[in-house]
Amino acid sequence: MTSTTTRPKSKTSNLLEEALNQPPIGETANFSWNATPLGIAAIYKGNTTSKPPFDKAIKEGEELAMDLSREEKEFYQTQKGLALIFYS
Repeated sequence: MTSTTTRPKSKTSNLLEEALNQPPIGETANFSWNATPLGIAAIYKGNTTSKPPFDKAIKEGEELAMDLSREEKEFYQTQKGLALIFYS
C-alpha cells in the first residue's frame, strides 16, 4: 500500500491564485494578463506545453505596450492554467 503526502500551498501560490481571481488587465490571442503581487502574469490559453511559451508572451505583451524582454521570468501551474510571471 502506498501513501501520498499532500503539501500545503506556499504563500506565493496563494498570493498568485488570489490575484488571478481579479479581472484581467488585458487579453491577447494566447494570453490573459493580470497584475499580481509577484509581477505581471500571462495566463496561457493554449494546451500545456513541455516548454513554457515565454517568447510568445513577450511578443504579445508588446500589443499591450509592455516590454517584458528584460524581465526575470518564472512559471507556475495554477487553477486557471499555466501562468508565466514576469518581474524585475
